[in-house]
Amino acid sequence: MRGAGLVGVTRRKWCTTTQRDETARPSPDLVKRNFRAEGPNRLWVSDITYVQTWAGFLYLAVVLDAWSRRIVGWAMATHLRTELVLAALDMAVRRRRPDGVIHHSDHGCQYTSIAFGLRCDTAGVRPSMGSVGDAYDNAMCESFFATLECELLDQRRFHNPAEASIAIFEFIEGWYNPHRLHSRLGYQSPAEFERRWGRAYAA
Repeated sequence: MRGAGLVGVTRRKWCTTTQRDETARPSPDLVKRNFRAEGPNRLWVSDITYVQTWAGFLYLAVVLDAWSRRIVGWAMATHLRTELVLAALDMAVRRRRPDGVIHHSDHGCQYTSIAFGLRCDTAGVRPSMGSVGDAYDNAMCESFFATLECELLDQRRFHNPAEASIAIFEFIEGWYNPHRLHSRLGYQSPAEFERRWGRAYAA
């Protein structure tokens, strides 16, 4: 690697995004690490990550459809309040109009909040949560964040949250959803996988 002028990608500085509310009652685990879905809007997985900039942190919440790996909802903010995950959920519901979809997350206080539970109830979304402190219980969302980190965040440095938010928007909507190939999808992008399924389903 030294001879070829290559260097390894280093991990970002660690930052806590999951703050558990010990007084909140978590939702049951409806997934049990089985992230297989037989069609769209059967299982969504959700989580929050952070982006470090020279002017502070930007936080990103996503909702990912386990069937197609498509990011169906996302939101960004410079805070970790419940409004962040509510905005991501609202986008997913507006775009997909689900009927009884499972929404799987960790035990973060944003997801165990009363406001989030009420929003799920209103939208017909079934909340689910894995065990505490086990990344494997939300492995699919962690996999997306690893892709985001390796393909964007480790390659750039951002002056401020506004600059980072533009880059992340372009990554999700301009690259990941429409173009990035997935071996689990037969080397199709999430958008193409859904289009082909839609044509076959209509036929």
